Amino acid sequence: MKNVVVAQSGGPTAVINASLLGIIEACRAAPETFDCVYGARHGIQGILNEDLIDLGSQDPAELALLRTTPAAGSIGTCRYKIKPDQTEDLDRIIEVFAAHEVGAFFYIGGNDSMDTAHRVSELARESGLDLVCVGVPKTIDNDLGDQDRVVMDHTPGYGSVARYWANLVTVLNEENRGSCPADPVLVVQAMGRRIGFIPATARLADPRRELPLLIILPESGLALEELGERIDEELRRSGRALVIVSEGFDVGDLGIRRDAFGHAEFGASSQTVAQTVVNFLNRRGIAARGSARGQIPGTEQRHAIADASTVDLDEAYAVGRRAVRIAIEDGTGFMATIERTGDAPYAISYGKAPLVEMSNSERRFPTDWIAETRVDVTDEFLDYARPLIGNAWPRIPLEEGLPRLARLAPIHVERRCPPYVPQAHRKETP
Repeated sequence: MKNVVVAQSGGPTAVINASLLGIIEACRAAPETFDCVYGARHGIQGILNEDLIDLGSQDPAELALLRTTPAAGSIGTCRYKIKPDQTEDLDRIIEVFAAHEVGAFFYIGGNDSMDTAHRVSELARESGLDLVCVGVPKTIDNDLGDQDRVVMDHTPGYGSVARYWANLVTVLNEENRGSCPADPVLVVQAMGRRIGFIPATARLADPRRELPLLIILPESGLALEELGERIDEELRRSGRALVIVSEGFDVGDLGIRRDAFGHAEFGASSQTVAQTVVNFLNRRGIAARGSARGQIPGTEQRHAIADASTVDLDEAYAVGRRAVRIAIEDGTGFMATIERTGDAPYAISYGKAPLVEMSNSERRFPTDWIAETRVDVTDEFLDYARPLIGNAWPRIPLEEGLPRLARLAPIHVERRCPPYVPQAHRKETP
């Protein structure tokens, strides 16, 4: 029997713990293959620090609550990237796994996490360690994979952020409709870095295009001046405009910070795209009385469990279970995938793809899903995205009127290796 380590990396989602629960339950359902199931606290850093908690000894009632517990508070996440030259980190991972008789490693994450899982899989093979590494997809950005959607139709987490934005835009329209005499333009910034899958979901709130809604993707190719002209056109037509703009829309240098993966941290910048657009419009003047106003939803868009998609929750759980079947039947070096097999009705199947193909991959928003106006998306995108948000509200357990989230006990696994400082955390000597 093999011990198991599960870890998470990157930005959390509303359904990330559903995948975690799927892995735990699938491993426990195969006692002839798997023994103890450990969770690495804060992703790959938890492995480097040998900070593991025993998931198999948790109260089953608490584990069941993982299905509707959002974000990554249960076992933590990280943004620690292991680069090719960080050989000491890679050796440390093998050392920790060997010390704890770990034979299976499941890494929940996005593009960079799949790269780490691939590196660990290859190093284990070279080191003679009997270790199976399987990736479990997760990212709200929906950018995992390549342009071939057959390989990875969509990523767990995306359906829930899509539902969040569909609901949010419905309410934002009421705000804009009511306050338009003073604030005719409402500019709202969506996550997604430089890929437009998230802001595109605003159209799900208005599939018949009855609202004065403009959707500005980073792939649109618009300049600020052109954007101003499109907004003025809508103001002359409707008297107001609701503008959903990607955080990655090009408005010039914002002095963006970058995380360890090299990704832009738009939320950590003192300047934002939304505010830049608002400032530009108000300085330039708009074709209506009043001013432009901006709004930037925070990290709740990626972990708002009340807005989570029931389809997304079910698929995230199933992907976790599928990863365990891959480990048992196919071995190391794969990532679980979601493949669409039908549109009317919507249907999917769960497959696998080599980790080496998923490592550092990036899927862009298809250009043929951008409308000719460059301020909207096409019906083809709506056909793709609409099934992902489902038709029901999630059933969330409550305690004194508040969501009852999982509370895992801090059952720490005894350390067996000497202390270690991850390479990227070491201070450089003069």
